[in-house]
Amino acid sequence: MTTTGQPSPTPGTTRPIALITGVGRSIGIGAGIARRLAASGWDVAFTYWTPYDRRMDWGAEPGAAESIAKELAEAGARTAAIEADLSGPDAPTRVFDEAEQRLGGPVTALVLSHAESVDSGLLDTTVEAFDRHFAVNSRASWLLIREYGLRFRSAPGTATGRIVALTSDHTVGNLPYGASKGALDRITLAAAHELAHLGVTANVVNPGPVGTGWMTEDLREALVGGTPLGRLGTPQDTAHLVDFLCSPEGQWVNGQLLKSNGGAAS
Repeated sequence: MTTTGQPSPTPGTTRPIALITGVGRSIGIGAGIARRLAASGWDVAFTYWTPYDRRMDWGAEPGAAESIAKELAEAGARTAAIEADLSGPDAPTRVFDEAEQRLGGPVTALVLSHAESVDSGLLDTTVEAFDRHFAVNSRASWLLIREYGLRFRSAPGTATGRIVALTSDHTVGNLPYGASKGALDRITLAAAHELAHLGVTANVVNPGPVGTGWMTEDLREALVGGTPLGRLGTPQDTAHLVDFLCSPEGQWVNGQLLKSNGGAAS
């Protein structure tokens, strides 16, 4: 048995399936969560969308999905890497269909770590950018949760289903991102009540500033200075909390917005 997560299966037994969105870069939070859950006994389906990375400052990482999948397989997990543009309303159903077909079973844990995040403020955000942020961060998250709720069934009297969404409190200078993440919070917390009869818990995690290559050196120094522990977060910091929330030991934590940010100032 691992410290948290699911029991490590013996040969011939079935591992539960986690679906993780937004696993496009090997240094990203999504990839860190995927590695942790694989080590804790989960099979992992994950989504990525290379065109998003291409238009961001950090650029696309060639072969990232294949490399991550190989790491997960080395940890004992069966994997399914699914390229999906979550701005499309039909994408969530296709993602679930492909995950179930390729891994041979229903999804037990849904982890939402995808995001559209392009800086702009109140005065310079375009309608197109606003709509794209809400399509990816809010609408897609709702549709993924809805698809999960339509498919998941737990044994009577048990709470084995898990939904964990990653959020942010960054709004100033990043209006459409912050506003759409605020909507994500409410959607996920609603699921804690509306899907409870299915044996599902739902929580939101705010990881604070995590060093995954997106910040300038000046911003990095400012964020480190505002954190009592004197460092940025790591993908592993977030992954350990998600792992716990997805574990049997984490089933009593439900309907919460958890800050796992080292005490960083808002």
